[in-house]
Amino acid sequence: MTQAPEIPEATRRRHDREIVALAVPAFGALVAEPLFVMADSAIVGHLGTAQLAGLGVASALLTTAVSVFVFLAYATTAAVARRVGAGDRPGAIRQGMDGIWLALLLGIAVIAVVLPLAPGIVDLFGASTTAAPYATTYLRISSLGIPAMLMVLAATGVLRGLQDTRTPLYVAVGGFIANAVLNVGLVYGAGLGIAGSAWGTVIAQCAMASVYLTVVVRGARRHGASLRPDAAGIRASAQAGLPLLVRTLSLRAILMIATAVAARLGDADIAAHQITLSLWSLLAFALDAIAIAGQAIIGRYLGAADTEGARAACRRMVQWGIATGVVLGLLVVAARPLFLPLFTSDPVVKDAALPALLMVALSQPICGIVFVLDGVLMGAGDGPYLAGAMLVTLAVFAPAALLVPALGGGLTALWAAMTLMMTVRMTTLWWRSRSGRWLVTGATR
Repeated sequence: MTQAPEIPEATRRRHDREIVALAVPAFGALVAEPLFVMADSAIVGHLGTAQLAGLGVASALLTTAVSVFVFLAYATTAAVARRVGAGDRPGAIRQGMDGIWLALLLGIAVIAVVLPLAPGIVDLFGASTTAAPYATTYLRISSLGIPAMLMVLAATGVLRGLQDTRTPLYVAVGGFIANAVLNVGLVYGAGLGIAGSAWGTVIAQCAMASVYLTVVVRGARRHGASLRPDAAGIRASAQAGLPLLVRTLSLRAILMIATAVAARLGDADIAAHQITLSLWSLLAFALDAIAIAGQAIIGRYLGAADTEGARAACRRMVQWGIATGVVLGLLVVAARPLFLPLFTSDPVVKDAALPALLMVALSQPICGIVFVLDGVLMGAGDGPYLAGAMLVTLAVFAPAALLVPALGGGLTALWAAMTLMMTVRMTTLWWRSRSGRWLVTGATR
């Protein structure tokens, strides 16, 4: 960020209200999403070990596939928020519809790949001979819901861009409840087994997509926005999302490398790594909620050609990110003795995880800055820079992580490399924010 005078108290309070109003519901919606898999696991787990193992493989594949397309939410949020800031709400909704049409097309393409190749994909990921049939069944059926899942991502971006994070929260909670009820009814009531769990998830996701579409269509009719697919608009949405796809794939590569290195360190270390990574991911939800607020707020300010407002909002959100990171770090330190017994009773795993959790705690203020600035630059539509910065980060992290076992390091050293990764991200994002080059105004970037 460029140098600027102290934010006036009244402005700071206004920013705080906006951040809280957008971030708190966004946090609730983010937390509700992984509960889908947890509910499925709890219900399917009582069918048997092979069924649960099959669900584990299939759900991991589905989660990865959907997370790759998270750019549908990010890019749509920024594009819609810009038009809202420019006072063009019909154009904002039309822009959002382009993102939803793109999501539908991508979802159909994924189905075309997954349905015939499901057995081979499951085998590629090492499912046992007993678990593979269940994984294939779940993957094939659940893939039918991928278009709905991707449309939910895009529609969530539309509503975030319209400065509405409450509706996604309500839909996420309703979807979780519907998913749990359907799973119990279809798995046990109808006796469909793991297939019932998959069909329950598909129905719940389609219901969520229908609710979102109803909200968006009503808004389009109210403001006279077209609902028809527009080839140029869909192409523009894809072009805006491509750099964010590169960013997401680079981040997934970092996490995969970290897990692969942990696996080479031994069973205790990979178990401790899984515990540590689970906590790190949970903490990320709180920070990502602020980032989502940043996407919506920054896009609106830049659409309104208010660069000073964008700078001030960015500074205030960074302060929020640092403060939240410090609080989360202290909570990790304080809760370590209570947290670890929830996951393991093995003293060797606990000994490996304790110092790694300290690294997680120390890195939280850095993570706070990273998540906030990531959201700010996404809101500004600065995707190409984010893609390049993440590729640089991957290039730094990969050799550092791969050197850990070669130099005889353990899990703590691996999480030191993870902290290095976040520090590199913070440096690249901080430099960009201070340069002011992201402050591009107008209804479109």
